[in-house]
Amino acid sequence: MKPQPITISPSLLSCDFGRIADEVGRVEQAGADWLHVDVMDAHFVPNLTIGPPVVKAIHQAASVPLDVHLMISEPARYAADFAKAGAHVLTFHIEVTDSLAQAREVIRTFRDAGIEKVGVSLNPDTPIESVEDLLGEVELVLIMSVFPGFGGQSFIADVLSKTRWLRDQGFEGHVEMDGGVGLDTLSACVEAGADVLVAGSAIFGAPDMQERISEFRRLGEAAGCRS
Repeated sequence: MKPQPITISPSLLSCDFGRIADEVGRVEQAGADWLHVDVMDAHFVPNLTIGPPVVKAIHQAASVPLDVHLMISEPARYAADFAKAGAHVLTFHIEVTDSLAQAREVIRTFRDAGIEKVGVSLNPDTPIESVEDLLGEVELVLIMSVFPGFGGQSFIADVLSKTRWLRDQGFEGHVEMDGGVGLDTLSACVEAGADVLVAGSAIFGAPDMQERISEFRRLGEAAGCRS
């Protein structure tokens, strides 16, 4: 397949939540394509972050799409709330479903709520084949390259084989890489087939955020030409 345009989706988990509207404006001006919003419930993952009211506040401050990643045990239960809050992309974890039928029910619930892009995610130790039968029903597959729950972890390179597998299967939707993505790992992600890149500390911790996002885009486009 031809190279996909690179989408940079900075993770707001790494921003200053005391100044979140300013941080949204700052990262958008720096060149963000999407804003990645991590929702954790302290049940599926060992951390608690935000819910629909904060997502709504982010949406009101934002002008680019919200890429909402649900790391929660009951994604279908809250689909309508996150849709109303402004989620453009809404992604659930395959690990919270116990059957293909249940996963399809989550997807249907997201669709019924009006979500434009539905995604399914999997943890580093979850076989990629677990989402094989869903590839024709989602617009995005999110590959976790760290174990979810906390920012600042090191990239797990073994997951690149999952991205290659998706492209080898002919999946033409978005493949999103989330966790430990930085200047030293980005090219490998794109060469393997990822086209959406989530980065938190690598962007929000950069001395010059605009230059960092520009570096990401240059590296990604170059790697896409090689893949």
